[in-house]
Amino acid sequence: MNNISTLSTQPVIPFLQELGVEIVDFGGGEGQIALTLEARHLNGWHVAHGGVVMTMLDNVMSLAGRSLEPGIRGGVTIEMKTSFMQPGGVEGDRMLAKGKVLHASASIYFCEGELWNADKLVAKASGTFKFIRRTDVAKKLQQA
Repeated sequence: MNNISTLSTQPVIPFLQELGVEIVDFGGGEGQIALTLEARHLNGWHVAHGGVVMTMLDNVMSLAGRSLEPGIRGGVTIEMKTSFMQPGGVEGDRMLAKGKVLHASASIYFCEGELWNADKLVAKASGTFKFIRRTDVAKKLQQA
């Protein structure tokens, strides 16, 4: 991997910035992101909220897909299946998500991801993504 030099070509996603998600590494159809859990990331049982877990898996799979082609500016999740293995972690734990592309066509990518808390597998996901090479989708939606 080690394609961090192309980090500036990745789209800025305000929601992920708000969560504090960090890109660790990406390239060659793989990606890794991390998040140190804070109180705001937890559910009522004081463990990682399922929405945070799924967001990390969704993002790392998309990142893996985008790493295959510099012209890809973003992706749309077509479908995603997530299996939760155990609670995600508590405040202060550092979660690491790993994603990879299993198969890619011209614009559809099939990916899988795992979310880890140290040596514990928290959740596993598979997803299908459609990638776009332009970023004016929001403008197009506003005109409709």
